[in-house]
Amino acid sequence: MKVGFIGLGNVGGKLAGSLVRNGFDTVVHDLNRDVAQKFIDRGAAWADSPKQMAEMCDVVITCLPSPKACSDVLEGTNGIIEGLSAGKVWMEMSTTDADEVKRIAEKVKAKDAFAVECPVSGGCHRADTGNISIFVGGDREAFDKVLPLTTTLGRRVLHTGPLGTASTLKVMTNYLATANLLTCCEALTTMAAAGIDLATTYEAMKISSGTSFVHETESQLILNGSRDVNFTMDLVLKDIGLFQKIADQHKVPLEISPMIIDIMKDGQRRYGERANSDDIIRRLEEATGLSILADGFPAELVDDEPEEKGYEVVPPGR
Repeated sequence: MKVGFIGLGNVGGKLAGSLVRNGFDTVVHDLNRDVAQKFIDRGAAWADSPKQMAEMCDVVITCLPSPKACSDVLEGTNGIIEGLSAGKVWMEMSTTDADEVKRIAEKVKAKDAFAVECPVSGGCHRADTGNISIFVGGDREAFDKVLPLTTTLGRRVLHTGPLGTASTLKVMTNYLATANLLTCCEALTTMAAAGIDLATTYEAMKISSGTSFVHETESQLILNGSRDVNFTMDLVLKDIGLFQKIADQHKVPLEISPMIIDIMKDGQRRYGERANSDDIIRRLEEATGLSILADGFPAELVDDEPEEKGYEVVPPGR
């Protein structure tokens, strides 16, 4: 199986690295050829265009920062769709809009090719080791076709249902992660104001009913001061905006979501459109005059789980 990968950014680069590391015949493409060079040096081939990649490969994976970027790569001049033919597969691994995935998928299917969406969740550090979780939306035939790839790229693989369901669930999880981030920021700042040691606060949160994946990862980066989780405020706002769109479409009167959007937009105004998402703690530091830092926490996250072959997660009752 020859696999193409387009989009070698924070997450995509790590996912592509897993393909190369595990011996897949890999072809890469990015707007910046220099970014691709380290993969080429490790044995990957280069495609001059998305169209050429689709002609060369059995599966083409996209992992891009926005729905527009994805549509440009798929539908533009020398795009993926021009190079697709019967039996080939397009795997969308971006966090994107479900309606947009389904729209482009119709054009892919018109070429007698398969379309499957495979957004990931669990952080860049787990993408780097093949231990990230993957949601897969598409029919079962398409799911089975890409299973050797998804169980290499990720540890836990969940078939979410028809095309569009994976993107819908992914933006939901990113909404929850953002809510967790903001409550962790408020908890840490309030404890600092109350005079509680922040390292002790971290452990109290971690071993309690109030813990979360976000706390056990991003709170460490906040306390270290690096605040770099390889995710930026523009991407947060894209994802939680997509979640709000789903709620609006289904007339769900959310109360917390609009507040989260306002807080993150304020963070952008203060610190820059592409500020690190964890920089949002600075709003509370500035408001209180406190420094939310503690010794003994890492500047970057490293996955300490060994890389293992992934497996399909089956929901209860199935």
